[in-house]
Amino acid sequence: QVQLVESGGGSVQAGGSLRLSCAASGRTVSTFALGWFRQAAGKEREFVAGISGDGRNTPYADSVKGRFTISKDVAKNAVYLQMNSLKPEDTGVYYCAADPMRITTSVSGQPRDYDTWGQGTQVTVSS
Repeated sequence: QVQLVESGGGSVQAGGSLRLSCAASGRTVSTFALGWFRQAAGKEREFVAGISGDGRNTPYADSVKGRFTISKDVAKNAVYLQMNSLKPEDTGVYYCAADPMRITTSVSGQPRDYDTWGQGTQVTVSS
């Protein structure tokens, strides 16, 4: 059973950077796909970025391409989301999630495909 714990959220001004971490336990991060999602107040949860089990596939939402980078450290069993050039519209609660059915190269952008979620970490970007 995978467990996920996010950290690294906070408040920054527009143009700033944050790095989110997702520590996994119960299963090695090289054996499943993991995604970052976010949810702004009053809006549905949306896909931000994902990384496949083998690390070769890293899709991003169009809204964050060129600004966010997802990566993982197998030795630390953790996945990271480096967020640069932050905008007020990036504000929300950020969640990491595990899709244990996608073992190697596939990554889904659909929340329904992820069965394990962290508790979330708040990111607030002020203008």
